[in-house]
Amino acid sequence: MSLRPKLLSSSFVGDRFLRSTPPLHQLFCYNPGSKHVTLQLSRTLSGLTNLLFNRRNLDELPNAKRERLKPGKVSPHRPVPGHILRPPYVKSKQPPGIASGPEVHDEKGIEFMRASGRLAAQVLEYAGTLVKPGITTDEIDQAVHQMIIDNGAYPSPLGYGGFPKSVCTSVNECICHGIPDSCALKDGDIINIDVTVYLNGYHGDTSATFFCGDVDDEARQLVQVTRECLHKAISICAPGVEFKKIGKTIHDHADKYRYGVVRQFVGHGVGRVFHADPVILHFRNNDGGHMLLNQTFTIEPMLTIGSSNPVMWDDNWTIVTEDGSLSAQFEHTILITQDGAEILTKC
Repeated sequence: MSLRPKLLSSSFVGDRFLRSTPPLHQLFCYNPGSKHVTLQLSRTLSGLTNLLFNRRNLDELPNAKRERLKPGKVSPHRPVPGHILRPPYVKSKQPPGIASGPEVHDEKGIEFMRASGRLAAQVLEYAGTLVKPGITTDEIDQAVHQMIIDNGAYPSPLGYGGFPKSVCTSVNECICHGIPDSCALKDGDIINIDVTVYLNGYHGDTSATFFCGDVDDEARQLVQVTRECLHKAISICAPGVEFKKIGKTIHDHADKYRYGVVRQFVGHGVGRVFHADPVILHFRNNDGGHMLLNQTFTIEPMLTIGSSNPVMWDDNWTIVTEDGSLSAQFEHTILITQDGAEILTKC
């Protein structure tokens, strides 16, 4: 068991809700003036600064033809039928953190994980078909919400630590946690759609980045390489493999294209709880821990063309790149099997 403080966030936990030692507010500092998400490190931890933050060259500028993202209007909370089982954090209204202990399942639990993963994959595939110029991210949220509840599941993001919507929609320079709103997609945009469903008491978590209309070659390559990073990482997973090999595999591939690897948001155990141990780092690291048979967790690399430094909007959720450069993400929930890893979130 590692006693090192958890400095990083899962892709949905957000920097506010982690279980931390010392307390989280001593580690993360949100500066209202600059909107930067930064770390406050003690003298003993200050040597980790360069490891945890990847500052790219200032001459790597974003595509000047694209406008920066701006927040739109967020529609009212969408209702969920009373008969649908809710995760405990919805009823308690307490902001959850990362639960201690791995998600390791018996045969029944594995079947439940396969079912939730399959539904999440189907919802994500459907959401991707909606991506076109002119559609709003709120309309995508509405469709995703309806499909999830029609299948007797709960949209896991809804009400998680106050998140107001059923899906995350992260457009262009948005790294993660984009809140669906009234803004319409434009020709040439890329959008990550992050879907998690809670079915029969188990979460299935997945995301993909989609093209909207005619997307340029620079964005296409970023998306393709990010997808490759995910699948290369999954290919090395098996019982007994060290978790740190995931980060090395992703970082090595990203380096070939000089892409930034976002370090402040991580993968996580998933199953009966939304976020559990282990924390999955997507960059080179020396963390301990080995994969266990019948364990489930997510891998969800986020790559950027330019700066990978995160900046938070006033909504306290939306995370964008510091310089407005494009970011892409892909995510799967996987099960560690005797033969390697089974992707649970595929149709």
